[in-house]
Amino acid sequence: MSERIILVDCNEPELNAELCSILQQTPGVSVALPGSAEALHARYACCWQPDLLLLQHSPALKLVQAASAGVDHLPEAVFTSDVAVCRVVDDNFRHGMFEYALWGVLWFQRHFNRAISNQSQKIWQLYPQRQAASYHIGVMGLGEIGGYIAVQLSQMGYQVSGWSRNAKQLPGVKGYAGEAQAGDFLQTLDVLINLLPLTEQTRGVLARPLLERLPRGATLINCGRGEHMVNQDVLDALNSGQLAGAVLDVFPVEPLEPGDPLWAHPAVVITPHMASCAPAEVIIRQLLDNIQRIEAGVAINNQVDKVRGY
Repeated sequence: MSERIILVDCNEPELNAELCSILQQTPGVSVALPGSAEALHARYACCWQPDLLLLQHSPALKLVQAASAGVDHLPEAVFTSDVAVCRVVDDNFRHGMFEYALWGVLWFQRHFNRAISNQSQKIWQLYPQRQAASYHIGVMGLGEIGGYIAVQLSQMGYQVSGWSRNAKQLPGVKGYAGEAQAGDFLQTLDVLINLLPLTEQTRGVLARPLLERLPRGATLINCGRGEHMVNQDVLDALNSGQLAGAVLDVFPVEPLEPGDPLWAHPAVVITPHMASCAPAEVIIRQLLDNIQRIEAGVAINNQVDKVRGY
């Protein structure tokens, strides 16, 4: 039996198959699937929304590599165990997130939402153009991805503000920090982009109390975490006109239930958790590098602080 048995448990068939294919071509590696006899002996795992009983089915695990930048999809038991957790950090991934955020900004700034709606009714109507310098974007969460997006948008000429738990200084970005400055951050935005990590403090943050602090008619782009959002509160804000529109990529329960009214709301764009993804080759390369580090007794890369959750 190979010393390096790697469990692949991703709740996305194409990604699972691609990761397995790469590992099967890697010398000295044996791939285990959930429920197999080999999974009992796996010391390493690559996961995306894995079995909730992951650690019971694979008790020998020493490392769990999330196949993503976030780790909130991992079972809670992982965070109270001795198993190391690491995440993917990739320039292409964060640039993909920037592309998604920029598309969402342009959707509202350039009135593409109105043009698409008008097309269905064969209405020909022009709308006043908003220049980037007059369009105020707020980025909530200034970590590796959020900070990158905020700076990129600023360099394109947008008026950009950023909010984070602790004060951060980024070129071209007006920074706000902590609850005391949240109101000032929110009160003049045209669009709010959520890129916060998911923690107990941020769970459910996209709810009525926050949404009511935005200017009436602001718009929302959520490509952070699904559990940041209270669906009913977002829907109520849309129906009341407090929010003029929303681009939503993530939801508390995925897939979004077919009966959820957000599907049919005319001011909402729904995408299936597709804002960005790391290439399978990058995921495996970072996993194998960390396996070598563990076996050499040195610190692993991109390790998650289990207390903070990121």
